[in-house]
This record gives sequence, structure tokens and C-alpha cells, in this order.
Amino acid sequence: MSDLTYPEIGATAGVLPPGYHHVRAERVIGRGRFAFEQAADALLCGAVQRRAGATVRMTQTPLRVGTRIDMRLGPFGIPCLVVWAERDDQHAGFAYGSLPGHPENGEERFELTLAPTGEVTFTITAFSRPGRWFTRLAWPLNRAIQRRMTARYLRTLDSPTR
Repeated sequence: MSDLTYPEIGATAGVLPPGYHHVRAERVIGRGRFAFEQAADALLCGAVQRRAGATVRMTQTPLRVGTRIDMRLGPFGIPCLVVWAERDDQHAGFAYGSLPGHPENGEERFELTLAPTGEVTFTITAFSRPGRWFTRLAWPLNRAIQRRMTARYLRTLDSPTR
């Protein structure tokens, strides 16, 4: 994991580090065990990014720590490395960190939770800052793009019975 472009590996699991733009967003996407399992299968196979419009190549599925993800969104290559992955009866998710060539430096976490009430919640947590000259120049535009992509990601796992 020495190739990651930021030192705070795993910080999306707790207190987000200072000096970065922070994102925390969540959405109830369905109800019940079936909705959770279906969403977890999709999440851990890269469906969130694909359904949001990215071209995605992964070195292994389901995603696990050490999986390399190469995404392309428009003209931008977005190389990432999975730094956390987990799946149990009530939680599933992964986090990836930026590799050299990524437009930004930071980490993004995608997590599903099945509550005792049956609600399935999809949470996205991220921290980032410009990693390339063009992202430094277009910082306000980057924030708008990130807000739009976060909203798109959150809608990708909606259960048809939601």
C-alpha cells in the first residue's frame, strides 16, 4: 500500500483528517435481508461505479484488500487500491484510496448496513484534496462533480421494493 498518495490510510472508518474536503452522505436504499444481500453483492463487484457511469476494471472480485481498481470517467483515469473490505450479516463495504495518476489524493468508503428495523442504509464517506495540476485549478468545479457523483452513487443500489 506504499503507492497510495496520502498517509491517512483507513481514516474513512473514523475521524476524517484535517486538510481535506470531507464528504458524508447516506440514503436508505431498501428493506430486509434480500435487499441487503442483493446490494452487497452489487457493491462488492464494482456495480456502484459502473451504474454511476464509470468504466471499471478490477484485479479481483468480490473486492478485497489489495484489489486494484482502474476506473475511467470521461477523459480521466482514476486508479485506486482497496484498503478495507468487509462483509458480514449486517455490514458490507469497501474503501479505496488514490494511487498515482488519480486526479485527487484521498480515500472513499462505501458501506451498507442492515439495521434491526430492516432498513438498508448506504453510506459514503470520503476525504480528498487536489492531486494534479488541473484539479488544483478547477477546485470549485471538482467539488460540484464530487457532489454529483456522490448523489449518483447513492442511487445505484436502490431496491426495486424501496
